[in-house]
Amino acid sequence: MLFVVPPLAGHVNPTLAVAAELAARGHRVAWTGPAAALAPLLPTGSLLYPAGDRDAADGHDLGGARWRDLRGIAALRFLWAEALIPLARAMLPGVHTAVEAFRPDVLVTDQQALAGPLVARRHGLPWATSATTSAEIVRPFDDFPKVGEWVNRRIAALLAECGAPGGWDPRFSPHLVLVFSTPALIGDGGPARAVVRPPDAANGFAGRYPPHYAFVGPAFGARPPAGDFPWRRLDPGRARVLVSLGTLNRAAGARFYPAVLRAADALADRAQLILAAPADLAGDIPPHMLHQEYVPQLQLLPHLDAVLCHGGHNTVCEALAYGLPLVVAPVRDDQPIVARQVAEAGAGVRVRFGRARTDELHQALTAVLDNPAHRRAARRIQASFAAAGGAATAADRLEKLPSGPRPGPSAPGTAPNQNEKGP
Repeated sequence: MLFVVPPLAGHVNPTLAVAAELAARGHRVAWTGPAAALAPLLPTGSLLYPAGDRDAADGHDLGGARWRDLRGIAALRFLWAEALIPLARAMLPGVHTAVEAFRPDVLVTDQQALAGPLVARRHGLPWATSATTSAEIVRPFDDFPKVGEWVNRRIAALLAECGAPGGWDPRFSPHLVLVFSTPALIGDGGPARAVVRPPDAANGFAGRYPPHYAFVGPAFGARPPAGDFPWRRLDPGRARVLVSLGTLNRAAGARFYPAVLRAADALADRAQLILAAPADLAGDIPPHMLHQEYVPQLQLLPHLDAVLCHGGHNTVCEALAYGLPLVVAPVRDDQPIVARQVAEAGAGVRVRFGRARTDELHQALTAVLDNPAHRRAARRIQASFAAAGGAATAADRLEKLPSGPRPGPSAPGTAPNQNEKGP
């Protein structure tokens, strides 16, 4: 199986465990995407086909300086116009080459790696969507229909540019959609948009998801080492709270971190905050706190009582997998949707990021530490994650996909154009 992924740790990490499970069952596994960014995220010895690196300097700008300063709809428009669509164009030739060289039976393609479905259709291969964030599953543009229409037009223009037929959405496979969450967190409101449905389901799913949506919960795989951690400094006499803005958003916390430090001072007698942040932005760390540039998050979670984060899907689901309540300060993109899911599920409290106030953070942290309802909700979601099966369930569903033909002639209406072929 060939995994098609963008150069983003949060989108790669859940698939590592799935790939390891498939490999343990005897399947051949390979990866394709921007190799310079992906290589440090993959296990040593992984088979990686480069796709998209050559255009990185003047093409897609995932996580760049311009993106970090944007919020709301401006950030979303930038994500599609300046990152995801250019990334798809840049990756197309390399993904074609990977398919021809590796000869996979199935592609597993991230929702933000649009080149994967285009290449799968060209070669007549079945493909599974890897939904490493649940935001696209829950009708994210209901409140902003014009933005949703704009995104759909951008995708339609990409399909036309690549010689593919219209009327389908590369974000959603008709064969299998792997969702690394469960309805216990995201709700049971049904699919985000029209999907390929059996004839007797023309009236929709009445709030349920179609059978090819597989809610597998979080999948934990091997992570690159995060360096040493001062385990002995964890205070057993106080509640322990991780503070993290993730990998891409950590540099945006210049105004947020000082408010966190002041809230930590007010809680110093009862809570130890562990701040994962750049040293030049963290400020002067008081002795009642711990500070690390990076932390071994999965190893640290079992030792915690709560998490304060940006609403990244991976961080949220990893915390909930350990039954930890959350304070969520969403920054951009899918994070407001994930934060809303946490709050509506009762598993935490949402706070503002851009105008964070010390008293608001103090009250939110006190709530998740003291109100047992938040912990009960987190543990309910934890149980749903455990029952979902994670990487093993994902591998089961992938194994049930019918194998496609070996790469050969293009499917009708998907003949490659010059852009698909590459140079």
